Amino acid sequence: MEIMGRQVIAELWDCNIDILNDINLLERIFVDAAIKAGATVRNVLFHQFAPHGVSGVVIISESHLTIHSFPEHGYASIDVYTCGTKIDPTIAVEHIVYALESKTNEIKEIPRGMGPVKPHPVKSFNNDHS
Repeated sequence: MEIMGRQVIAELWDCNIDILNDINLLERIFVDAAIKAGATVRNVLFHQFAPHGVSGVVIISESHLTIHSFPEHGYASIDVYTCGTKIDPTIAVEHIVYALESKTNEIKEIPRGMGPVKPHPVKSFNNDHS
């Protein structure tokens, strides 16, 4: 079955903490990652938290790249989602892993849009306490 998109979720540990707290460098890394993957950058928004941490999104024509950094833990939560089949999100993730100097990481790819989700029955709870 054809997919509508690919989503790569990356758990990056043991990253360079200085990079994880540098909003300008993170923005550059993510824009470069999008470009390396062949995506078209549309908008960029990053926010610096106090005392540390950065959240950011790069909106691409094909969807998005996001980060939430936790320098105090050497950790970054990454999400790269691309629609269609022309852009390979793993190229962007590989660039990000290398640029953040992650020594430990777990990367999962999820195919998106493979058809309607079939809901599972929901257990009903009786709230009658009489």
